[in-house]
Amino acid sequence: MKVLGNDILTIAQKQPILYDELQVLHETERSVPGSITYSIKRYKRLPQFSIDDTGILEYQYVKNDAFENMLQLKFCVSGNVYCKQKQTECDACKLNGTYNCSDKVDSIDVLSFSFTPSYLQQFAKANKNTQIFSDDVIAFRHTSSFTKILPLCGKTRMVIEALLNHTFTDSSANIFVNAQMQMLLLYSMDCMLGEKEETNFVCKFLENVEDREKIINARKILLEHIGEPITIKALSRKVAINECYLKKGFKEIFGTTIFDFYQSQRMEHAKYLLYEKGLSVTEVSHLLGYSSISHFSTAFKKQTGIKPCELLLR
Repeated sequence: MKVLGNDILTIAQKQPILYDELQVLHETERSVPGSITYSIKRYKRLPQFSIDDTGILEYQYVKNDAFENMLQLKFCVSGNVYCKQKQTECDACKLNGTYNCSDKVDSIDVLSFSFTPSYLQQFAKANKNTQIFSDDVIAFRHTSSFTKILPLCGKTRMVIEALLNHTFTDSSANIFVNAQMQMLLLYSMDCMLGEKEETNFVCKFLENVEDREKIINARKILLEHIGEPITIKALSRKVAINECYLKKGFKEIFGTTIFDFYQSQRMEHAKYLLYEKGLSVTEVSHLLGYSSISHFSTAFKKQTGIKPCELLLR
């Protein structure tokens, strides 16, 4: 049975007869007010299904009701394998005895991410006269709804694979997923302009694979230090690249400055700790390494537009 990926995305949400045939292997959902809502569902793939991998960007703009405005990314991918056990805990994987493993199942994976305007505002350029379509979309200056099919380039597939197969749990999982969602958003915006040539770097040193790996490693280290602030000087030493190259390379690869990326990840994690885990403002302030509650509250409001205590009341 030939099934289009965009049909699968619709089916996964509306649950008609076709999906009654499929077994849910794993499901993850999370929603934080004024921020992100996401869903990752993994289904057992039936032999008779032939699936086209698909990505869709949906932009919803309602002129007289800003609360209805949102940007959604949806992906349907097949050809992956779902494992009932974590690879780090599986004796078969440790011994490379994975042939005919009963714990591994071919899957169809459906991922959906919804971003609110207040969340996207942190990425919007201040210049309202920009002629770049993706900038108008991020800032919700584009005044009509639309849907766009997204090509699943190699970079997007790597992020999706990481989201499906990571072994992080609890707070670490939240930090990791938040960062990966921003990468999906960045690559999807690139698709709005047409896919970029990967070798056409403004910073010529990024043509060197080793230097690109250093920038990518810097991002990883930032995520590992969400609760332990790290200076750019210390970060540059850890990845063995000078500060100037680090800042310029990070901005080109990830589309944001080191400081803005780090702050956005800390505040998104703060939302999770406050709303999902039910921690107090004092506890979250301490976990994120702030010297005082007032400093944390100021940073949180600057990033999110609300005070930490207001999120607790939602």
